[in-house]
Amino acid sequence: MDREATMQQSLAEPMVAPRISPAARRRQIREKVIAGIITAMAFTGIAALVLIIIFIAKEALSLFLDAQAREEASLAKMFLAQPTRPGKPLAYLWQPVSSVPKVSMIPLFIGTLKTTVVSMVVAVPVGVAGALFAAEFAPRRLRELLKPVIELLAGIPSVVLGFFALMVLATFLQETFGFTYRLNAVVAGLGLALAIVPVIFTVSEDALTAVPRSYREASLALGATPWETAWKVVLPAAAPGILAGCVLGFGRAIGETMIVLMASGNAAIVSASLGDSVRSLSATIAAEMGEVVVGSPHYSLLFFIGVELFVFTFVLNMVASSWTKRVLKRLTGGAS
Repeated sequence: MDREATMQQSLAEPMVAPRISPAARRRQIREKVIAGIITAMAFTGIAALVLIIIFIAKEALSLFLDAQAREEASLAKMFLAQPTRPGKPLAYLWQPVSSVPKVSMIPLFIGTLKTTVVSMVVAVPVGVAGALFAAEFAPRRLRELLKPVIELLAGIPSVVLGFFALMVLATFLQETFGFTYRLNAVVAGLGLALAIVPVIFTVSEDALTAVPRSYREASLALGATPWETAWKVVLPAAAPGILAGCVLGFGRAIGETMIVLMASGNAAIVSASLGDSVRSLSATIAAEMGEVVVGSPHYSLLFFIGVELFVFTFVLNMVASSWTKRVLKRLTGGAS
C-alpha cells in the first residue's frame, strides 16, 4: 500500500522540465541561425533560376502581345517558308534588320543541330573511351596524371578554344578536306568537342569508378577477360552516370556561344552539308543583342530564342532522366 501511495503521489506531482544552461541555450540559438543561413543559401539558386525564367519570358511575351511585333515576327513567319522576292520560291531566311524583316528560325535550328551533332559524334566516343581506359586499364600513376590533365582542359576559356578553332583548325581542315568555306559546321563542332570532352570524361570516369568491385571480380571468376569485363559488365552498370555526362555535354554544346560565334562563319544557311557555314541560336543572341533596339520586335525575338533554348534543354533533361530510371530498373531487376 505504501508503495502504491508513493507511485500515485509521484504521478500527481507536475513534471519539471530540465533546466538548460546558458551555454547550451546559446549553442542551440547558434545552430538554428546557421541552419537558417544554409537553408537561405540553398534556396538562393532556386530563386535566381525562377527570376531568370520570369525575366526572359516577360521580355519574350511582348512578341505575342504587341500588334507590330506579331505582324513582323509571327509564329508562321518564324517556322514556315516565306516569300522573298517576286518570282522567287519560298525560302527560310534570317534577316531581322532588313526593310522587310525575315525571321525564320529554321536556319538557326539547322545550324545548332549540325554543330551539336558533330561535337557529340567526336566527344562522346573520346570522352567515354578515355574514362573507360582511366578507370579500368590505366596504371595508377598514369591515371593520376591523365585525369587532371583532361580536367584542366575544362578550365580553358571558351574564347581561347574558339580562337584556336578559328586560326588553326579551320586552316588545317580546309587544306585537308578541301572545304569551300573555311569556317563551317565541322570546324565549330570540333571546337565544341574540345570544350565538352572534359565534362563527359569526368562524369563517366566517376560513374565507372563507382561500380562495385564485386562486379569485376565475379566476371573475372567466370572466365571473362579484363576487356570483356569492362565492356559487358562495368560499362552497362555505369550507363546511367555515363548518360548523365553525355546530357551535360549536349547541353553545353547547345548553349556554347563564343566557339560557335568565332568558328562557324555565322551564315544562316539551310543546307545539309557540314562544310557550309552555319549560325546557331546562342551565337545569334550574342551577335545581335548588343546592337538591337530595346523593346523592338527584334529585341523580343532574341529573348524568344532564349526561351526556346531553355525549353529544349529542359525537355532533353526530362527525357534523359526518364531513360536513366528505366536503365536503373533493368539493372536492379525491377520492372522495365
